[in-house]
Amino acid sequence: MATPSMIHARCAYSPRICNRNNKSPSQQAPLASSCSSSSSASNSSFSLSSGTNIGQRHQGLSAHAMSTVTHGNSISSIGNLKNDPDHLLVLVHGILASTADWTYAEAELKRRLGKNYLIYVSSSNTYTKTFTGIDGAGKRLADEVLQVVKKTRSLKRISFLSHSLGGLFARYAIAVLYSPDTYSRDQPGDLANNMTEYLQETNFSKGGLIAGLEPINFITLATPHLGVRGKKQLPFLLGVPILEKLAAPIAPFFVGQTGSQLFLTDGKPDKPPLLLRMASDCDDGKFLSALGTFRCRIIYANVSYDHMVGWRTSSIRRETELSKPPRQSLDGYKHVVDVEYCPPVPSDGPKFSPKAVQAKEAAQNAPNTQSTVEYHEIVEEEMIRGLQLLGWKKVDVSFHSAFWPFFAHNNIHVKNEWFHNAGVGVIAHVADSLKQQEASSVLSASL
Repeated sequence: MATPSMIHARCAYSPRICNRNNKSPSQQAPLASSCSSSSSASNSSFSLSSGTNIGQRHQGLSAHAMSTVTHGNSISSIGNLKNDPDHLLVLVHGILASTADWTYAEAELKRRLGKNYLIYVSSSNTYTKTFTGIDGAGKRLADEVLQVVKKTRSLKRISFLSHSLGGLFARYAIAVLYSPDTYSRDQPGDLANNMTEYLQETNFSKGGLIAGLEPINFITLATPHLGVRGKKQLPFLLGVPILEKLAAPIAPFFVGQTGSQLFLTDGKPDKPPLLLRMASDCDDGKFLSALGTFRCRIIYANVSYDHMVGWRTSSIRRETELSKPPRQSLDGYKHVVDVEYCPPVPSDGPKFSPKAVQAKEAAQNAPNTQSTVEYHEIVEEEMIRGLQLLGWKKVDVSFHSAFWPFFAHNNIHVKNEWFHNAGVGVIAHVADSLKQQEASSVLSASL
């Protein structure tokens, strides 16, 4: 397996370090540890786990296992203890989609990643099931992942690669599957029973776990982390105020509860919308702590031509943080134009102030351009404050020179190899990022 230095040499590119704290580059966190950084501010209201001190499971299992790829309808076929891989990579598709969306990426990742990975394509939220709400889809995904883990006893590590809305499903799912030590007894229902039964047969040291496994990579491609409400967050509306005003109230009629959640209008006026709650640790789940257990969090964002998800929401940036992207691709990764590491920004976390309550009520009951913009700006800022308590690697993608640039949303994960093959460089970049963390994990374990 390649060492980290070899992979860096192939990439021939060092990520820029985002300077939000007015520090010089020498004062920023070192790049080598960038992906495992989490907030350490004493005034933070969240307890974030690093997830890097987790004990090994099933020490007698072979470290060299055959490469395995499986879809959701073949879970029962997994389970040869002598040959199984030890790293589970879960692929999660977006809205109104299916496992077929990952056909190219699945095959390419299998070829590039080799024997240690079990590549599993989630099938629990296909097509109209994506309309039932981010929380409902996240719980189904969590249960599906748990079943895979139970049937594949050699697994030690877990990573997620998600496209579009699937990134929000995955963020919810990892909060359901998260345990700060070995087992969280407040897990609901059957999931708690399944977790108890499974973890009784394993032995772990201290550290945050996801489905009982060591979290390594959490990667999203064109995911609306800040929702789709607000100017140009849903680009096919062309930024036209009247269209953006009408989109929120009619979205639930087309995409159900998921639409309300994406437009931040779900729930009663005095309750924070789901996406804001998912930028914190709250009664619904330890969303931020779960994200914080992953060694590396990477978000890929289309800078233009994505008709579904805007650059700002997919890259978790404020409008003032967007700058003109480079037009030249990185060596070896066509259409990947920039990589930036953004270290954690200490704060007291997201709030839902009385002003936000009033703005939400106005946006729900008497929507107009002014109330909609005011509400979105308040909530978006709070979501950013919450998510920036963690460090992120942000990868900007530009299909401006592609033959079909307007397919950017599907190009980024190569939904169809014939129509969306402009994104093959993005998948190559994802694969090398995964290999880099895998090599780091192996080196750490051998020290």
